Amino acid sequence: MNARLSTFMHFVAGDAQADRVVPPTGYTARLTVFAAASMAFLAVFALALSLATGRVADRWGEALAKSSTIRINAPVDQMDAQVLAVMEILATTPGIKNARPLGDDEQRALLEPWFGPDLPLDQLPIPKLIEVIEDADGFDAEGLRARLAGEAPGAILDDHTRWREPLVRAAKRLRALGIVAIVLIAALSAVVITLAASAALAANEQVIRVLRLVGARDRYIAHAFVRRYTLRALGGASVGTMLGMLAIFLMPSAGDQGSFLTGLGFDGWQWLWPLLIPPLAALVAFGATRQTAQTVLQEKR
Repeated sequence: MNARLSTFMHFVAGDAQADRVVPPTGYTARLTVFAAASMAFLAVFALALSLATGRVADRWGEALAKSSTIRINAPVDQMDAQVLAVMEILATTPGIKNARPLGDDEQRALLEPWFGPDLPLDQLPIPKLIEVIEDADGFDAEGLRARLAGEAPGAILDDHTRWREPLVRAAKRLRALGIVAIVLIAALSAVVITLAASAALAANEQVIRVLRLVGARDRYIAHAFVRRYTLRALGGASVGTMLGMLAIFLMPSAGDQGSFLTGLGFDGWQWLWPLLIPPLAALVAFGATRQTAQTVLQEKR
């Protein structure tokens, strides 16, 4: 453990002589920092999308899972009797916490987005809706359907299963897309850093030859490039992550009626997840630069 800590501290501290091999400024340095910052910024949003998608879908799924709807299709002269029969069935059904028929104003509000505000409910054969709220134990949906079929033939139970399942599938796919986006961002960062390191090694070919003449090993030279580009990626990713978190923080709050857009963000301890992006970017830069330096130095022997 102490040996690893010592190696890490030596890597961070660096070697003043070896650092002279890598140009401290120039387009490769700016390219590395800018690419790391941009990719980290995008990674924050990809991570926020992945987490928010699951969070909003869970909230909607829980709301749908605890509520059901009974739709009553019956002639006007039988509607009240059917409603009373259904309410009596629900009152004696275990697992139901509350049940109430929706009023005309509530049904009009549900239909308004599709048919407009002036829908004449009293002139249209619109079914009566009963909202059912289950308790923590839930109720037997198949058993309730059987009772409704026998005692209230015009009543149909909708336990919202067909709405929950597509929502869960969509949430899983969006979460997977967010993870894929993060992986692609990491791969693109590795490509950009590889190109920048290759360009820096090519630009310093004469310096590398001189170092070899005075006895410097390729491992010594490669270490200088790996350290410099790893720290550049770490610094750029830190800036990009902070900017991304600030942008997420300034977005509208989700509130209780959160959607995929207003709910895009982090909740509670989830704000710690973006802090992993800079070290991961440094790890990607470390691997990419190390492989590039070893390959280029072998080719230039």
